[in-house]
Amino acid sequence: MISYNPKEWIAYLFRFHRSDTARRLFFPMIAVSVYAALVAWLEMEVWRLNENSQVRNITILHTLLGFVISFLLVFRTNTAYERWWEGRKQWGALVNSSRNLAMKLSALLPPEHPARAFFRQMIPAYAETLKNHLRSEQSRIALFDKLPPDVQQRLDTEKHLPNQVALMMYQKVHDLQTEGHISGEQLLFLNEQLQDFTDICGACERIRNTPIPFSYSVFIKKFIFFYIATLPFGFVFTLGYYVIPIVTFIFYVLASLELIAEEIEEPFGSDENDLPMDKIAHNIQAHIHELI
Repeated sequence: MISYNPKEWIAYLFRFHRSDTARRLFFPMIAVSVYAALVAWLEMEVWRLNENSQVRNITILHTLLGFVISFLLVFRTNTAYERWWEGRKQWGALVNSSRNLAMKLSALLPPEHPARAFFRQMIPAYAETLKNHLRSEQSRIALFDKLPPDVQQRLDTEKHLPNQVALMMYQKVHDLQTEGHISGEQLLFLNEQLQDFTDICGACERIRNTPIPFSYSVFIKKFIFFYIATLPFGFVFTLGYYVIPIVTFIFYVLASLELIAEEIEEPFGSDENDLPMDKIAHNIQAHIHELI
């Protein structure tokens, strides 16, 4: 995720980064410019069409469709941002649940109890496994570089990794209760945070596994394409060759909104505008080591 100061917006007007839509749309913008120039040249120089009622009707049609496409893009962007923000809330809840579990265990267990070392490893391990589980199944191999050796030996890479880590913590808490280190009431006291881990995992999987409906996403792309493709025909006699930069700019605005929505609707990836899960997982590890 890109860190920036929102108060210094002027400094970012002429600064471009990898995720900037101007970079990603550079060649499509060139193609739109060439297309608009070709249409303007054909209408004004070759066909020599005069502005008439049919041209004015096309202009009115584009004005009406402009309102429709603006509402669609607003809804599209809001829906994508809601998914991004919901993912951020779930990871914030994971931070709080990890802290609460660590504080409760620190209060219940004696300073030299061996279970402290177990939970000092396993609570951050859950955040690490969840992060890699949400990003890609191929990240399972890279995951083991960040986990303790004894944890690596107990995990099966062919199964659901976050569930396995949560099950280990459940079993350890149950063992503590069976051995008499914690009471039944204290077991229920710890169960709340352990259950939160699985609830958070399920909520994140719901976001990841339920993308924006295909038909809706494709319809907006087609709408933008045909809107831009017909735009020069309606405004060439009003704007002349100025229609070239104006149509290109309109394409840049509409396509940029769609690209931004596409990027943030999948918040668990590794793009620059995705959630900073690496940083959050590192903070969880640091906090747990301080508490236990």
